[in-house]
Amino acid sequence: MAFKLGTSKGNYAVSGEIKTKMRFSQEAGGDASVVGTPVIRKNLAEGIMGEANMDGSIYISNKLKPGSQEETQVLLHEMRHATDMKTGKLSYSDNDIKFNGVTYPRETINGKDMIKIEGKWTEAGGDFPWEKDANI
Repeated sequence: MAFKLGTSKGNYAVSGEIKTKMRFSQEAGGDASVVGTPVIRKNLAEGIMGEANMDGSIYISNKLKPGSQEETQVLLHEMRHATDMKTGKLSYSDNDIKFNGVTYPRETINGKDMIKIEGKWTEAGGDFPWEKDANI
């Protein structure tokens, strides 16, 4: 079977406006876009602005203003987590979080998502190594 290159990705015009087939953000019809990563706006828990998921998608809070600097910061932060997951540096399940070869146990304690770090249970969203890494 032969390999055939696709058609040109050049510019084209719609109603007199020049467009490109390689579009992102508002021009692509969405309010947030990252190449190769589905970005989904949804209601997230109080205080949560974004979540990177093991399936490669990113959730961002529908409370974020589309195109805002805050939205950009959240996307950059979550993309770091998504990249770390794709490269095997970070993974998580209901029972643990693995980061840089270290496994951190995870449990629901008194209705709260808790992670054991340095022998102490800490509520998720705390000052964890994978969060520090994504805040750089």
